[in-house]
Amino acid sequence: MAAPVIETCHVACCANRTPNVVSWGRGGIIAFGTCSSVALYDPQERRVVAVLNGHTGRVNAVQWVHREDCAPERHLVSGGSDNRLIVWESGNGKVAQLAECKGHTGPVCAVDAIYVEDSKILVASSASDSTVRLWLCNEAVGAQCLHTLSFGSSFMMDVSLALLPGSRVPILACGGDNAEVHLYVQSNGGQLHKAKSLQGHEDWIRGVAWASLGGELLLASCSQDCLIRVWRLRAKSGTDAHMEDDHTTIRMKEDVFEVKERDVSSVFAVSLETVLAGHENWVYGVHWQPPLYTGGEMQQPLCLLSASMDKTMIIWAPEEGSGVWVEQVRVGEVGGNTLGFYGCQMSPDGSMIVAHAFHGALHLWCQERDKEGQWRPGVVISGHFNAVQDLSWDPEGEFILSVGSDQTTRLFTPWRNQEAEQVTWHEISRPQIHGYDMQCLATVGRFQFVSGADEKVLRVFQAPRNFVDNFANISGTSREKLFTSSDSANLPEGASTPALGLSNKAVFQGDLAPKNKEEGQFSSVSDQYQEAYFHPLIMTEPPPEDHLLQNTLWPEVQKLYGHGFEMFCLASDSARTVVASACKASKAEHAAVLLWSTATWRQLQTLPCHSLTVTQMAFSPDARLLLAVSRDRTLSLWRRNPPTPNSPEPLFSLHAHTGKDTAMHSRIIWSCDWSSDSKYFVTSSRDKKVIVWSPHRLEESGDSVLPPEIKPCSSTLDVGDSATAVAFCPFLCSNNSYLLAVGLECGRILLYKWSPGRQEPAGGHDWSSCGQTDTLQSHALTVKRLRWRPRPGRVGHRNKPGGQSDGEGEVEKNSWAQLASASADHSIKIFNVNRRAL
Repeated sequence: MAAPVIETCHVACCANRTPNVVSWGRGGIIAFGTCSSVALYDPQERRVVAVLNGHTGRVNAVQWVHREDCAPERHLVSGGSDNRLIVWESGNGKVAQLAECKGHTGPVCAVDAIYVEDSKILVASSASDSTVRLWLCNEAVGAQCLHTLSFGSSFMMDVSLALLPGSRVPILACGGDNAEVHLYVQSNGGQLHKAKSLQGHEDWIRGVAWASLGGELLLASCSQDCLIRVWRLRAKSGTDAHMEDDHTTIRMKEDVFEVKERDVSSVFAVSLETVLAGHENWVYGVHWQPPLYTGGEMQQPLCLLSASMDKTMIIWAPEEGSGVWVEQVRVGEVGGNTLGFYGCQMSPDGSMIVAHAFHGALHLWCQERDKEGQWRPGVVISGHFNAVQDLSWDPEGEFILSVGSDQTTRLFTPWRNQEAEQVTWHEISRPQIHGYDMQCLATVGRFQFVSGADEKVLRVFQAPRNFVDNFANISGTSREKLFTSSDSANLPEGASTPALGLSNKAVFQGDLAPKNKEEGQFSSVSDQYQEAYFHPLIMTEPPPEDHLLQNTLWPEVQKLYGHGFEMFCLASDSARTVVASACKASKAEHAAVLLWSTATWRQLQTLPCHSLTVTQMAFSPDARLLLAVSRDRTLSLWRRNPPTPNSPEPLFSLHAHTGKDTAMHSRIIWSCDWSSDSKYFVTSSRDKKVIVWSPHRLEESGDSVLPPEIKPCSSTLDVGDSATAVAFCPFLCSNNSYLLAVGLECGRILLYKWSPGRQEPAGGHDWSSCGQTDTLQSHALTVKRLRWRPRPGRVGHRNKPGGQSDGEGEVEKNSWAQLASASADHSIKIFNVNRRAL
């Protein structure tokens, strides 16, 4: 079998901001909804093993179908804002759709599923159309709706299914906005009959969960009244009737209901077991510790996990002597301008717990092996929780910076695990946490970048000393080498954001020293309140979310004013002397490109040419030309003038542009890029066309009266969908052909080889397709940006000290190229492209 051309190296993503969207399987895999996909994450290997695309709306609920023998699951159910449920089946290392449940008329918000006879799957789903539906799925028939419960004007927030003790009759618990837990039992015909309503909560019920304990069931329910209630359900036998008449004993009130199964009727009783108070805000999720198989029989540990908007998770269990339920462990996060947790899950062996937070981040804690009751934060995946708009490699190709509509700038780099030999990518810094949606960025040197958001200001950031120190450890580069490249001995230690500000303020060594003042001797009011929340980190493993929020910011060194509307795109040249910026525009006066000097951060020039928004810009690798493409369907080329004694600063003049009549593209031009030798550039457009052009330089031919014309030097490539991103690979292929990556609106990425000088007017023989992402690798939504790593090889696979190579020798290194893609589906994907397999 031929080696695949494209391998997925890393997927950076996070959970959707809804309850019920994370489920931890018995096989150790965490499934969570991310945008309109379901990601399968392996916390041991610290990587996403698969992304399941099938929903057309946001995924709101995910649930593994647990097997009764506690073996790894084969089925997964997901529900989304597209009003559908999908049942997935895994086998032979692949996961595929087994059945689709259509019928809800509103977004699905909760799902649960159990196996009934003949390996059929019984699925319960709740949606915002005020109904709860019961479905039966199997391979032969697909999915059929057995029953629909309508709740009128109220909503059910969560559902949970179990089998009644001593029988195979399913029981369904629903909790919703009428503060009651409703119990329904399935009768012979598949219909649901109401058994009981359990009262006690005083606000919306957010979560319900069953656990099977010997011959009894326990039901946990949590609510916005900050309380958790645990109910006990048991079968009543004939001897219980005599106890009823005995009025001398004090017992909890029991609710009794009758169930008929095949003409045999049995009686069940529900009583309140305990009320757990400990959270200080809405409790959003409860989860029982999964049962374990020990000595051939199933054991259900009496252990309940809860997560709340007060930013804490609590593990509850009964005390050994008294049986009174008490709080055993409380973990949580401190700091950061965030809300709390939406839900929680416990690992199959109970040694790890995970919560997902209001900003999509997963929080993982692991139990210390030798210390009972001690938990520490663990390493877990992270990513943007909204569309990723732009990304950039650093000039050495060691890390990636990305910006997104979640108002953050994030930095990802590979981290080599010492025990295992694998390289995994992690977010190690969050340089900017903003108050506006981020739109674009450009790196200026290794440790400086400019970013633009939905505001008129550009902001320049520089890495603090703490980041450079940590990055030196992670990448194995000497500090001296890195500090010369950040050319500054007086770097601040870190940065922090003032309580009411948007600008990251630098924190210096002196600011970290505690002020030795006696109580009550504050010289001013502001001394009472600590302004810098920053604490220097020494990273021995990738940082958890609370550190990323507080201790990895970069100081803002400059603001650039000059644009009249929100920023749209940025570019910087290879010589690191100039940054070009453009903003949203509906008139020619606002559509001008502004040039800034990186030495002084002064505005150098205004380049007017286009009449509508400039969508993307790129400097040629030799830094002599600037290319801009626009919503007005034209492109412009600007030439750097030779420096004169009067103006040592670099100035640009218009070299050539396409007009309305000479424009080849008939719709908005989305993207552009240069070949590594600066001989060609490429444009891609909504009209599904990709075209390569040549700048046709009139070098030393004196002043030409007529401006040079730009002509296409390739045949027009039709890619079949709006081409939203394009990038030239910086390394030539074997026969002097160029490798290009094209990103589409549907989320696919295509690879093409283009050979110059072969085109015929009708032919198109200069283009040859050499690969594309398959359905598992592709994004679910528009590809926003594609960027090749500027160096060959895979980052993180480097030679070991002592000269022995780490399997990545020169030949091996040159056969790989890495491609990073940013997408509106909230994810960043890094692909390894095997150039030998092309």
